[in-house]
Amino acid sequence: MDLLEREDVLGELAGWLAEVPRGGGRVVLVGAEAGLGKTVLLQEFARRHPRARFLWGACDALFTPRPLAPVLDVARQAEGPLLQAIRARADRDEIFDAALSEMERRPAVLVFEDLHWADEATLDFVKLLGRRVAGTRALVVLTYRDDEVRAGSPLQTVLGDLPRATTRRVTLTPLSAEAIAALAGTAGPAVQELHRVTGGNPLFVTEVLAAPGTTVPGTIREAVLARAARLTSGGRRIAELVSVVPAAAEGWLVEALLHPTADAVDDCLRVGMVRHSDGSMAYRHELVRRAMEASLPGGRLRELHAAVLVALATRNDVAPARLAHHAAGAEDGPAVRKYAIEAAAQAAAVGAHREAASHYAAALKQVGADDIVARGDLQEKLSYEYYLTDQIALALEHRRAALDAWTVLDQPLRRGDAQRWLSRLSWFLGRRADAEHYSRDAIVTLEALPVGRELALAYSNQAQLDMLAFHADAAVAWATRAIELAQAMHDEEVLCHALNNRGAALLFGRAGEGLNDLERSLRIALEHNFQEHAARAYTNLASTAVSVRQYETGRRYLAEGIAYCEPRDLDSWRLYMLAWQARERFECGAWLEAAEAAEAVLAETASPIVRLPALTSLAHLRLRRGDSDVEAPLAEARALAATASEIQRTAPLLAALAERAWLAGELEALVPELRHGFELACAQRNPWITGDVAAWLWRVGALPAASMPVAEPYALELAGRWRDAAGSWRRLGCPYEAAWVLAVYGDEDALRAALAEFDRMGAAPAAQFTRRRMRASGVRRVPRGSRATTLGNPYRLTRREAQVLELMCSGLRNAAIAKRLFLSTRTVDHHVSAVLTKLGVATRVEAIAIAGRATPPSAS
Repeated sequence: MDLLEREDVLGELAGWLAEVPRGGGRVVLVGAEAGLGKTVLLQEFARRHPRARFLWGACDALFTPRPLAPVLDVARQAEGPLLQAIRARADRDEIFDAALSEMERRPAVLVFEDLHWADEATLDFVKLLGRRVAGTRALVVLTYRDDEVRAGSPLQTVLGDLPRATTRRVTLTPLSAEAIAALAGTAGPAVQELHRVTGGNPLFVTEVLAAPGTTVPGTIREAVLARAARLTSGGRRIAELVSVVPAAAEGWLVEALLHPTADAVDDCLRVGMVRHSDGSMAYRHELVRRAMEASLPGGRLRELHAAVLVALATRNDVAPARLAHHAAGAEDGPAVRKYAIEAAAQAAAVGAHREAASHYAAALKQVGADDIVARGDLQEKLSYEYYLTDQIALALEHRRAALDAWTVLDQPLRRGDAQRWLSRLSWFLGRRADAEHYSRDAIVTLEALPVGRELALAYSNQAQLDMLAFHADAAVAWATRAIELAQAMHDEEVLCHALNNRGAALLFGRAGEGLNDLERSLRIALEHNFQEHAARAYTNLASTAVSVRQYETGRRYLAEGIAYCEPRDLDSWRLYMLAWQARERFECGAWLEAAEAAEAVLAETASPIVRLPALTSLAHLRLRRGDSDVEAPLAEARALAATASEIQRTAPLLAALAERAWLAGELEALVPELRHGFELACAQRNPWITGDVAAWLWRVGALPAASMPVAEPYALELAGRWRDAAGSWRRLGCPYEAAWVLAVYGDEDALRAALAEFDRMGAAPAAQFTRRRMRASGVRRVPRGSRATTLGNPYRLTRREAQVLELMCSGLRNAAIAKRLFLSTRTVDHHVSAVLTKLGVATRVEAIAIAGRATPPSAS
């Protein structure tokens, strides 16, 4: 196909390539619908720059993708340390380092094609490369089908996070009618109809023009079959074989299975297939391959997959995922089972746990119900991968099936270990009672057997449950028993697990000892690549720091922990830490960031124990801003908290309920629930939770006389030292709490200071409460509802209007703004109209132009 209407794009690519020696590496995104010529464009780019070193990699259209497929492709071309790391089966961090070193060592154009099929490990590498590309000597070109990248997909997230300073975008448009006329060598109504039917898609146009004498087909499949009908029998056999091999069929593979004649190969090339320099053969486009594959009868399809499988299995350099793909196509159950298990282990080793789960699930389907041991083994492995990726309900289902298997086979050791796992999974689902039940059963089962790591882990699991419920003494006792067993067995993994639980339990009572245990647990986990335990250590270090208002420490561990979990598919902890990040941002007054973090958690299918804190923070945030729809997250949070039965889950929710009741003048109705929470908090000796509940009871005159340890700002408030309490909150970094104390207890100056802070934050309900107090106290000239942000900008925009304008400037439309601010689209329409009126303009473009000259204050 002649390359038409692409000169501008080729010029842009050439310009960016020329920038690399002077300004460092660049990333170029080539997103376009299937068939618009992404590959052909880059092939022409390579032809025009023969002195550049091009390294090509492609993602697979396998049932389950090979981890790091394009990186492996590049390694074979680059050779050197990267290939050595691959052959040595290095871990993924070493592979990433070797790939980056390759990009830093020699100039290159690195092309990754078909990123829409990328596995998660490849996406993690792209994210890393995007952050580091400025320090390389590479032009990185990433192609993908933008019509297959849906909102919220992993690829969309990765592309959206690429640094703007080093990222460029290429836009490919469909061919015009004039270009199609040039291709067809004619003009007139037939060309106009061809343009209409194909939409100017170059692939569709080419396929139709390559099937002369046919009517204009309605689908690409018809065009492909029309072309295939022109093949000789030898060419047809090649076309059929290549159609079942995603990406390209190696030259040796075609030769081994078909021994094709030169005429048969030429026949295929004449009708649109390509032969690469290494002898491999492929279709010009994946859509064409799929159309050809779909046309094959079932028996022929199975026969071809079986032949390819036999040929590939004789070699040592073929990825198990590829073998599993062809085994599935051949409907060869034993082979699927064998290769899928190997592929799963390989995927898990590089942190592609979702792919690992997919492979284990495929293998499990091939195991008969009578093979109880094999099914139990696979269900345990599958359950673990589901657990890591926060698919907890599925993890529980398969672990329960494994328990049934070990019970039937009378294998108490494995039964006890399965009970321990069911305890852990039940906790994640917010079923505290079930978690306790399974934990007790595990200990009873395993204590009847010789001492081993399973018993030590059962002790550590019980320590974990007690730690999570703030039963510190019991948690320390169980964890210490586990640590003693682990040290006697020299089992670093059990030691790591138990140190984590003991450290978290000690943090409130003996902070120094607890921190030592937790940091030691993290060191062991990172040293031995215990991914789950490293994620747990980061989570506990971060969450405990935030819960005691050590926000700087908490932010550091949250950032490190999320960055560790994200590339390893450790979604159970990534999402949990994201929920804690929402809480930290909420308490520190960064409400937009808090809302974004909470909403990100809730947008995924997170487990109940992860959803609960995100829901609580979101509901409390909406309450403080006076936003609509507080009840929906509040109601769901209450339902989840009822079964979680842990004070650390219920206390933040109780605080939100108390604040809502106070603002409505109805706190006394909540006193029975507050007293129950107070009793639980006192029993578990957590000074922050106890102080929060005690303060609400104090404010309504219902605090029991009993003494109890409470954190400093609460102790100062209960002692009547409200100014000092407000100062304590300010030093901790909690502006709302500081203003709240001033609003509840303060004199005229304090009330004015509180009101100014509430207005700055956009805390409308608290501001209204403060104004009522000021009027009731006889304060003259109480400020009206004009907010500080309104008075602080020349266009008198309210805080909400300023937020809306800021998001307009980011390119968001009204529906997207509504989603970001948790408002209805109609409400945003009204805000946009108000912004245009106040700025004296008629269009969004004019408003954005004015904002660029005098940006209104942004919201925190």
